[in-house]
Amino acid sequence: MCLRFSVTKISRGLTSMSKPIVFVTGNAKKLEEFIAILGKGFPREITSKKIDLPEYQGEIDEICIKKCETAVKIVQGPVIIEDTCLCFDALKGLPGPYIKWFLDKLGPDGLYTMLAGFENKKAQAVCTFAYCEGKVDDPVLLFEGRTYGTIVKPRGTIKFGWDPCFQPDGKDVTFAELSKETKNEISHRSKALSKLKEYLLKDEMNPALEI
Repeated sequence: MCLRFSVTKISRGLTSMSKPIVFVTGNAKKLEEFIAILGKGFPREITSKKIDLPEYQGEIDEICIKKCETAVKIVQGPVIIEDTCLCFDALKGLPGPYIKWFLDKLGPDGLYTMLAGFENKKAQAVCTFAYCEGKVDDPVLLFEGRTYGTIVKPRGTIKFGWDPCFQPDGKDVTFAELSKETKNEISHRSKALSKLKEYLLKDEMNPALEI
């Protein structure tokens, strides 16, 4: 079962809210960005755990839901999973959720070369957070953020995935050339996380909302 951010009234008690939220990741850079964007003073405890989840196939939402449901069964508590996609307009959304494997094999230079035969170099960076409060029958909530940009010849230091070849709209530099602070203000991850944060903070103030 999945609910979008606009439908966020869940009936639950204080017991589940007292449990730490487990962010499922083994990626230190991703965790670092997550904590930085979430900000200091967040009222709920966030921990991280590396779990080798199956590499599901399908559309973005389908993959996120399946991953979150699987993580809940393992963690037995509140869970957040993240899925990041890079979608090329010329390739009708590909590599999309499979960007991890394309990046592993081709690197940022190879991603740029993939579009050599296409005039359209536009792309969308998409981040989706899936959150479940922890019980198997609890709904999975999805929080999506998108940043539009262009695939360019890689520039900047390779610190984070495909950042060197993605130039966000309105900027003349790539993600890799931006400061951490600036990137965190405009990135797909920050947009998705701001929605998730807003939901969690509202729930913290209203722990027993009903549908």
